[in-house]
Amino acid sequence: MKNQSVDQTELVEQTCALIEAYEEGTPTLAYLGDALEMSPTHLQRVFKKATGISPREYAETHRLEIFKANLKSGQSVTSSMYDAGFGGSSRLYESSNGKLGMTPASYGKGGKGAEISYAIGNCSLGRVLVAATAHGLCRVCFGSSVKEVEQELAEEFPKAKLRRNEKNMAEILSTVLAVLESFDIKIKSLPFDIRITAFQAKVWSYLRRIPAGMTQTYGEIAAAIGVPKSARAVGKACGSNPIGVIIPCHRAVGATGDLTGYRWGIDRKKALLEIEKSISD
Repeated sequence: MKNQSVDQTELVEQTCALIEAYEEGTPTLAYLGDALEMSPTHLQRVFKKATGISPREYAETHRLEIFKANLKSGQSVTSSMYDAGFGGSSRLYESSNGKLGMTPASYGKGGKGAEISYAIGNCSLGRVLVAATAHGLCRVCFGSSVKEVEQELAEEFPKAKLRRNEKNMAEILSTVLAVLESFDIKIKSLPFDIRITAFQAKVWSYLRRIPAGMTQTYGEIAAAIGVPKSARAVGKACGSNPIGVIIPCHRAVGATGDLTGYRWGIDRKKALLEIEKSISD
């Protein structure tokens, strides 16, 4: 066995490379440990500490990413499934639970078959739309008008069944509005139904650990999650955040501290940080 104190970042990169190169489903910990000449238990512990997920969870997420890309390129569900390394539909559905949000057959068709309820409220940032499936929150976005926020939702899920339902969505809307007023509110019980990659999971999880009113650069975030050369990828992960405020991507800033790259406008990013600062002072 190799020295167990091998560089953590290097170990994660090597493990990810082995998983991505594996063509027969999900590699076992024993296989990975043998390939890296390391105790499987130690490998599991180091990988999860660095990324927040286990090697198996990373492997499942990686295969789902391949599956989704295949669907979007026009492949059939069956072809996409086997090309991604799933041995059958039962394994696909088991792996996709909580990650795709919608059934695998509908994902590549703009949400066809999915039912999404939404509500719209007013806040200091303008109009806020919250949307959810039966599994949890799938969208929080901001705009200057009802038409603008509804258009963003429709563009993300063009073939889903979208239904404005202020009554059923009242509690979720109230929670999001409360977060905008006091970022100290506990939101751990708020269920999510969002599509997420392993890398996004690391970035978004870290963003939620940055104290309210504070900021970190994309490079600092990249270094903190163990991938110091991925500042640009961190910026992309922030830009793809589907639930604004709940995942506080507004706390990520450019290398010089400039407020760059907020999908709902720099003015809103500045306003959010000012709100947080006033609360934390």
